[in-house]
Amino acid sequence: MKKVDNDGYILCVLQASVFENSVERILSSSPIFIRRFMNSKVAKQLDNTSILETNVQPNDILDLLNEEYGVSSYGSVKYTRNEMYWIGYVYRYFALAYDFSSSQIYRIVKPQELRNVFLPYHTMDPAQAIERILEAKGLSFEQDEAQELKRQYAIYKRIRQA
Repeated sequence: MKKVDNDGYILCVLQASVFENSVERILSSSPIFIRRFMNSKVAKQLDNTSILETNVQPNDILDLLNEEYGVSSYGSVKYTRNEMYWIGYVYRYFALAYDFSSSQIYRIVKPQELRNVFLPYHTMDPAQAIERILEAKGLSFEQDEAQELKRQYAIYKRIRQA
């Protein structure tokens, strides 16, 4: 897990604010909004940190999202503002700490899973919460060099034996 720097924290707060504001400004359900956001062009700008070079605000991002996907009132499940803030923050922190894209993170952890652990995990450090979520799913992206070499050697042996 990489250490998140000051720019990373700015991105986490920006995405968290976008998610929080979506509760009132976006007509579709929260899970639909999150799916659209995590696969959007704006999320790609957050992934490569190029959005830091702009003066875009959370409501501007919501407008960009509506331009990209169109306004929709599909779905009815709305998460609370606190849940959405935390989910947005954790998704961005996860992307930064593990160097994954937003769409990769979305495929690993769905919004409902994050909502289910909001109450017990929202007071934890984001890194700790992410580690526990991954542990519960039986996933680990932390590998030391010896484990990685062992994994690569096992692949090499399978290829040679084939």
